[in-house]
Amino acid sequence: MLRKTVVVHIPNEHLNNAATFFIKKANEFTSHITVSRKNNSVNAKSLLGLLSMRLEYGTSVDITAEGVDAAEALAALEQVLNPADHN
Repeated sequence: MLRKTVVVHIPNEHLNNAATFFIKKANEFTSHITVSRKNNSVNAKSLLGLLSMRLEYGTSVDITAEGVDAAEALAALEQVLNPADHN
């Protein structure tokens, strides 16, 4: 099992679209992936679960992946929440 802490660097007004893209990206992988914040943990492949996290710009989350493509999944999902062009 691999775990990565990621800070959300997406403007709040774009988070719903980013959440949709995040779950689509998560579903490209066979690994079991969860997103955790405080005491709440949800399936990263569930839109309702992810929206229930109430993510905001600057929020820190833990992404956990277990499976053959776990490392690739973590890297890809980190890029969704923390894109390189997040000035």
